[in-house]
Amino acid sequence: MPELPEVETTLRGIEPHIVSKSVSSVIVRQKSLRWPVPVSLIQKKLKNKRIDNIKRRGKYLLLESSNEHLIIHLGMSGSLRISDKEHIKKHDHIDICFNDGTILRYCDPRRFGCFLWSDDLDNHFLLKDLGPEPLGNHFNGEYLFKLSRKRRTPIKNFIMNSKIVVGVGNIYASEALYASGIKPSSQAGRVPRNKYEILAHEIVTILKKSIKDGGTTLRDFVSGNNEPGYFKQSLKVYGREGKECYACKTIIKGQRIGQRASAYCPNCQTRF
Repeated sequence: MPELPEVETTLRGIEPHIVSKSVSSVIVRQKSLRWPVPVSLIQKKLKNKRIDNIKRRGKYLLLESSNEHLIIHLGMSGSLRISDKEHIKKHDHIDICFNDGTILRYCDPRRFGCFLWSDDLDNHFLLKDLGPEPLGNHFNGEYLFKLSRKRRTPIKNFIMNSKIVVGVGNIYASEALYASGIKPSSQAGRVPRNKYEILAHEIVTILKKSIKDGGTTLRDFVSGNNEPGYFKQSLKVYGREGKECYACKTIIKGQRIGQRASAYCPNCQTRF
């Protein structure tokens, strides 16, 4: 699944091609995504209207027009590309066409993404309960420490909970916990304050580096300009089960936490 850096990379890739441009039409070839696409509403709201802004909230892209928003989620395998070509591939489900001939094209083989419209983002069911942005001013170690008290959930699940903090998916949670020296199965409520300070710092550092490097290369992810991300070259534990830890040469182990594969170094990462 595209994670926060992949979504941010997509935003930065498509932003200069769509902001301040007027929409000529919206073409929906497949409306059965995770939730049914409100085709008529989106066509009505966007036709002959300008895209005033694009921003990100967690893993959601928000295209603003006349103070209302098109909410886009890429799901498991979705991607957005800029195109001026007419060639349509099998899983190209939605086109937002602009007056200058530019096309913002949504492709989603698994159809787990979404295209929804909102005139009230603060109360939208997908957004209203989201926690703070990890790259924002309200996220730090003290915040995590206070929310973690008396919680028995594994710390990896804790930081992947979008109500706690948005956008820390499986890859980046694994990498941040490794960099912090915390075993992913440790109970969140037992991890001390100083470790949360380190963890918050590592989450921010790793996400920023991944954004700078263009995201993580996944099987289905391609950025807005059709270029793969390159942060995969920097992964220390994710996907490296059975290989040596770069720091201590101990074999990286894997385990299942919350139905997700987790990798960790039994020597560098401590259980609390």
